[in-house]
Amino acid sequence: MPDLLLELRSEEIPARMQRKAAGDLKKLVTDALVDAGLTYEGAREYWTPRRLTLDIRGLSARSADIREEKKGPSVSAPQGAIDGFLRGAGLTSIDQAVIKTDPKKGDFYIAYLDKPGRAAEEIVADVMPVIIRTFPWPKPMRSGAASMPKGMTYAGIEGRGPEVLRWVRPLQSIVCTFGTDHDETVVIPFEIDGIVAGNVTYGHRFHAPAAITVRRFDDYVASLEKAKVILDAERRKQIIAQDAANLAFANGLDLVEDEGLLEEVSGLVEYPHVLLGTFEQDYLSIPAEIIRLTIKTNQKCFVTRPHGATEGLSNHFVLISNIEAKDGGKEIIHGNGKVVRARLSDAKHFWTRDQGDLPDLDTLKASAEKFGLDLKKPLDQRMAKLDALNVTFHAKLGTQGERVARIRALAKELAPVVGADEKLVDRAVVLAKADLRTEAVGEFPELQGLMGRRYAALQGEDASVAAAIEDHWKPNGPSDRLPEDKVGLTVALADKLDTLTGFWAIDEKPTGSKDPYALRRAALGVVRMILEKGIRLPLSELLQSGMMLNAENPAGLSGSYLAAVPDLVSFFHDRLKVYLRDQGARHDLIDAVLTPEADDLLMVARRVEALTAFITSEDGINLLAGTKRATQLLAAEEKKGTVVADGVSDALFKLDAERNLFAAVTEATKAAADAVAGEDFRSAMQALSKLRAPVDTFFEDVLVNDDDAAIRANRLALLKAIREATGAVADFSKITG
Repeated sequence: MPDLLLELRSEEIPARMQRKAAGDLKKLVTDALVDAGLTYEGAREYWTPRRLTLDIRGLSARSADIREEKKGPSVSAPQGAIDGFLRGAGLTSIDQAVIKTDPKKGDFYIAYLDKPGRAAEEIVADVMPVIIRTFPWPKPMRSGAASMPKGMTYAGIEGRGPEVLRWVRPLQSIVCTFGTDHDETVVIPFEIDGIVAGNVTYGHRFHAPAAITVRRFDDYVASLEKAKVILDAERRKQIIAQDAANLAFANGLDLVEDEGLLEEVSGLVEYPHVLLGTFEQDYLSIPAEIIRLTIKTNQKCFVTRPHGATEGLSNHFVLISNIEAKDGGKEIIHGNGKVVRARLSDAKHFWTRDQGDLPDLDTLKASAEKFGLDLKKPLDQRMAKLDALNVTFHAKLGTQGERVARIRALAKELAPVVGADEKLVDRAVVLAKADLRTEAVGEFPELQGLMGRRYAALQGEDASVAAAIEDHWKPNGPSDRLPEDKVGLTVALADKLDTLTGFWAIDEKPTGSKDPYALRRAALGVVRMILEKGIRLPLSELLQSGMMLNAENPAGLSGSYLAAVPDLVSFFHDRLKVYLRDQGARHDLIDAVLTPEADDLLMVARRVEALTAFITSEDGINLLAGTKRATQLLAAEEKKGTVVADGVSDALFKLDAERNLFAAVTEATKAAADAVAGEDFRSAMQALSKLRAPVDTFFEDVLVNDDDAAIRANRLALLKAIREATGAVADFSKITG
């Protein structure tokens, strides 16, 4: 079967867009071909800074013939309706239609329309211009004649007006060839904005800019490689990573790996070459994080450290060039080195200034007094400045200073619950956001927290306080580490709870896939800290406190704020379910344990863990079988409105099976309640599992729906007692199997 080769070559595509754009191209093209009736065996996308390529293998040469049925009017319809049917179906006479009979509608006309299949080349030529014109670039642009109004002429070129191609960068050429391995390929010559698809591409713009004629994918790849273009991005990444590591090792260094940077630089070059640059040793007095970010952000270079070292950096960096320089890369190294030194000089300036006094300390006294800050200390000065400037956190949630005050109040409630030192927690809270006013974080926002920890250590703060300043941002995702100690945990919990309650209070909740304030991540972070650190939190109580603190006027708080608490608890339940399922818990077991009122997430997780271990054991099977029949029968009778007595009366028992079951339920209920009180959920389930035999005997010997209404109601009350006893552990009706 034939293969299709497609290449869209343009000026340089931003690296961050390339992978997604190639994936979009693959989906759009293959979906369009399938919708048009074609099939294919496989498709793979490729990308470089200057081209998107699609290789589709085993594409059918033609779409199948189709016979469509077009329903017409009744045979007794007016002639006008029949004539309209004939025109719509393309028939010249009603004799060409078929009469069908429907038992309800009677006789009516049917036309069969035969649509012959279409050649793949014709289909490709139809769909490609539409795909290219409507391609989902984030920021498409017009260029050249396309950028001028229609009728305007410049340098002999006439503008084409607004109905022209918009592409991420000017589109330069299109390759579109089609054919089998054994036959000569053909070009599918569709046209876009004056560019006609052909079989000509171009190699590396410096090393091999001449035209290259291609036929099919294999010779296309080989020709590009000869022309200094490595098409496969993963292979470019592998070359960069391996050559960079080898170059570093050869110079007594280890490469500091950075997957994000590796992905980016592989999208900046078509023909990668690694080189080693150097900067002065004096710059190593700057924190390694600042050096790394400076070099990465400004020059897209990797940093290194002495071979075998686990921290710190060397004064060498690895840069990736897109050309094989004749001088061995000396000029490229020199140019990059000049820029790196200039940027490091700026960074050193930021680092030094952040450790000095602010010039307007007299204006910060009120803020310092409010938060108990020491204006002799640089980080305290920055916190006072953050408050004094009234820097907005959110238009409806006040300033950063007001937010710190709220977090401080929440942290005071949390500290005894977590078991953290209250004084250290308070100190950590008031300094946690201070580095937002440092010049280092102003230049590199991703260093917030980390720089605060550095500056806190420099001014002699307790190690737990310094660590908490960095850790209060954590965890930033499902795989990120948790805060180091109880002080950091307390501040991190208070920070995230304030965020969640604040945005819930102003009704800015996540919707669908949109979560602009990362509230799902914040809630998952709280869940992880609770479960992985074994923290028992009165969640509803804390959320209510957070809601009230976020209100502009707590004394006049409207009921709507407090009404949001159950909704936020439900949001936490959703995050808890996600977390537990990721840990391997069954969804039905989670549902069996999790009630809308569940407030202690740690206990929910422990119940799920105990139920998971218990349910497959012999006792677990007995418990499930013994209770399901009783609860299902009771639920069916309740649905019908059958009267159930308020309590069980032993005076209404007629049979030993009733008395024995009541005694067993009474004993199991007490034993289970005692075990639950001691948080021994497995023992609680084992106590309840003993109900299996008396329940089986009860159903064998006793007719629940007795003719006597009082006896029937009493027997249903007995079943209700079973449901209430097991309900203290889980809702077994929700367990499948």
